[in-house]
Amino acid sequence: MPDQPPDRGRITSGLTSNALVASTLEFVRDELPKWRDDPERAVEDSEERLNAQLCKYLNVASRQTFPMVYFHHEEKQTGTRRVDFSALPSENQIIGSTFHTIYNPFVVIEGKRLPSPTPDREREYVTGGESKSGGIQRFKLGLHGAKHELVALIAYVQEGELRVWFKQINSWIRDLEGTHGPGDEAWSLGEQLAGFVEHAASSTAESSSLHPRSGDVVSPNFRIRHFWVRMTST
Repeated sequence: MPDQPPDRGRITSGLTSNALVASTLEFVRDELPKWRDDPERAVEDSEERLNAQLCKYLNVASRQTFPMVYFHHEEKQTGTRRVDFSALPSENQIIGSTFHTIYNPFVVIEGKRLPSPTPDREREYVTGGESKSGGIQRFKLGLHGAKHELVALIAYVQEGELRVWFKQINSWIRDLEGTHGPGDEAWSLGEQLAGFVEHAASSTAESSSLHPRSGDVVSPNFRIRHFWVRMTST
C-alpha cells in the first residue's frame, strides 16, 4: 500500500525463530474459517485439492496482512517425499541469530481429511502402517519436518464433531501404545493430543501433541500444533 510504512511487515533481529513460527501458525489458524467460507472457493472433497486451495488462499491473504511470510505448496522433504505446504520468509532476513533465506522454510504443514476416504486408511491422521502415509507418523519418522521442532497438522473435517474426533484420535494413539511400526515408529500414551480448545463460532478447534522421532533430525522430540476446520460452518 502506498501509505504503508516501509518497515511494516519486515522481520527484524528482535524476532526469534520460535516467535515467527508461532505467529505464522496463528495466522494460518485464523485464516482457516475465512478460506472455508470464501464464496469464490470451489467446493472440493479431495485432500490434494484442498491443500492446493488453502496454500493459494494463504499466499493472497498473507500479502495483505502478514507480508513477511509466503507459502509454498508441496515442499520437498527426504527422498522423493513432499510435505503439503511450508511457510518461508518473503525476503532474506536475520531472525534472532539465524540467517533465513527465501528458499528455506521455517515451518512445514501437513493436511489430512477426517474421516479418511476409505476404511483401510481409517487411522491415517495418526499412522498409515507400512505405507508410511500417516500424518503424525511421517513427522515421527523424520520423513517430514526433520529440520523443525514445531510443525502443524490441519484436519479438514468433512463429517462428525470436532470434540468427537479429538477423542477418537487419542483412542487410536492409546491402541498403539507399546507397539512398533516401520522404522523406529514406537508409540506411548504421552503422545496423545492435549489442550483441546473448540471455537464454536468459527467451527474450528485446536490442540497440540509432543512426540519422539527418529532419523536424521534436528532434535529427538518435536511438537505438533493441530488445527481442525469443519468444512461446513453449520
